[in-house]
Amino acid sequence: MNDVMNELRSIVMRAQNKWTDTGLPRVAMVRAEACASQVYQPMLHLVLQGTKTLSIGDQVLEYRPGTCFLVPVDVPATGEIYPSGPDLPYLALCLTLDPNVIATLLADEIKTAAQPTANRFAAVAAPAEMLDAWLRMMRLMDRPNEAAVLAPMIEREILFRVLQGPLGPMLREIARPDGRLAQIRRATLWIGDHYTEPFRVEPLATMSDMSVAAFYRHFKTITGMTPIQYQKRLRLLRARWLLLFEPRDAASIAFTVGYESASQFSREYARLFGMPPARDAARFKVPVAS
Repeated sequence: MNDVMNELRSIVMRAQNKWTDTGLPRVAMVRAEACASQVYQPMLHLVLQGTKTLSIGDQVLEYRPGTCFLVPVDVPATGEIYPSGPDLPYLALCLTLDPNVIATLLADEIKTAAQPTANRFAAVAAPAEMLDAWLRMMRLMDRPNEAAVLAPMIEREILFRVLQGPLGPMLREIARPDGRLAQIRRATLWIGDHYTEPFRVEPLATMSDMSVAAFYRHFKTITGMTPIQYQKRLRLLRARWLLLFEPRDAASIAFTVGYESASQFSREYARLFGMPPARDAARFKVPVAS
């Protein structure tokens, strides 16, 4: 297994300090040394080197090398990345989940003994068979003529290995077009498109074909947050991105992401990220050489 992990790490060292396209369908890689805050789309995430902690709702989760986790719906999460040491950045792979691919795989699935269901977003040790499939997938980056035929087959193999383990029940849910995950995802996508606007929960419950009580319960179970907390987390993540890449004063950014009070924005920003907006942004500014 060590040889497999080492070769995977050497390939992923080519990545940029952001999620980097591999040229393989739905597969991306990252080499990073700092912040892990973002909106995670439905995906399978494999950690190769370093450690990541994510705060999702009230949960704080830790992911170490050789573990994988599943994100079933779009989820705004804040976190930190810890390199393994000097010149040993955080390395990871992700496979964006396509419900249609999963559904076709389920039709041919070989049933095995039931596995315990993992807690949502929990880290699970990646089995050797899955790591081997990931390595064969990543080798295709240098074999584009083979990738068109082999990549879809290996994607199915990776997902098959997931189905056989503790993340399998969650993966099956993702493939159900009429399941709770699909219903809640309609609401998360709507909130994502309208996160700067106030909203009422009743229309979202109707959109999701649920009563208000059932919608609240399932939304929090699946995302780890209430709908309002989810919207607030989206606003704050967007605000942080604007602070870093389109620098403006905090009040202007507060109003841009939907806050009516700059002071409330600053309080909630500091509560989430540990310091006020201006101080947080200053940490990431590189001094100009004189």
